[in-house]
Amino acid sequence: MAFLFDSFTNWKKYATDNNLSLVQVVLEYEQTQKGRSEQQIWDGLEKAWTVMKEAVVTGLTEDMTSRSGMVNNGAKKVYNHPQTVLSKEFQNLISRALAAKEVNSCMGRVVAAPTAGASGIMPGVLYTLQEIHSVDDKKILEAMLLAAGVALIMEQKASIAGAVGGCQAETGTAAAMGAAAIVFCLGGNTDQIFNAVAITVQCMLGLVCDPVAGLVEVPCIVRNASAAAIAFSSAQIGLANVSSVIPVDEVIEAMGEIGASMETRYKETALGGLAATKTGQAIAKKVLIHDIEMLPDEEVK
Repeated sequence: MAFLFDSFTNWKKYATDNNLSLVQVVLEYEQTQKGRSEQQIWDGLEKAWTVMKEAVVTGLTEDMTSRSGMVNNGAKKVYNHPQTVLSKEFQNLISRALAAKEVNSCMGRVVAAPTAGASGIMPGVLYTLQEIHSVDDKKILEAMLLAAGVALIMEQKASIAGAVGGCQAETGTAAAMGAAAIVFCLGGNTDQIFNAVAITVQCMLGLVCDPVAGLVEVPCIVRNASAAAIAFSSAQIGLANVSSVIPVDEVIEAMGEIGASMETRYKETALGGLAATKTGQAIAKKVLIHDIEMLPDEEVK
């Protein structure tokens, strides 16, 4: 029987006891628990990677204007801006995370990794990582499988849904997946990978889900960019063998506790936070009126 993803501690133990890599454990899980052949798993990952890359390119080359008007080609503006804050690589990272998420907000095709609301993070991270370090596609697919294992445990011990645990559950999980993928691709060991995950989540604990007008646009899109940046900073720290101090399982448990105690209005209800501001309410009213005007006359009646 394959390992059931209940904790990072047991994931490491199972891998060690059975002389398997972390990736091989996830592969075994997918084959045994999901009934997929190894080739089907790799084919699915390759398709997902293709969609991720396409979302990045689409967001940076096509018109990304949402019906609400809150999304207006922000990724392209960042990508083409002549002034860089740190480096062109950092600018590219931020732009790509924004781009893929804008595609989602404009009803394009994305990969929910782990959710649509966080769908810009893994594409931005992996696309940029591959570009900078010349990581081959096979390694990227293995990193995606590793990241899936991270998400499986976070889903079990906490949540990956904004409606359950706030934005820490969505963008926090995606950033943790990204950090794990980075460390793995750059040759990090199990402890370094898990430290990067723990450090990432520590940076995102308590983040609320407060979508303006109930749309997954503001502040969701810019959070994808900041989460991608956090993934890289956490990976850098983890690779340097800096301990997270609080073990990764305990960090995820804390995330679950915080999500459970978070008030309902901060969990994707659009009743609190930015959604409840004066401007947020005005936008919500404007969007509602626009949607009503778009309906056929018989539906309005």
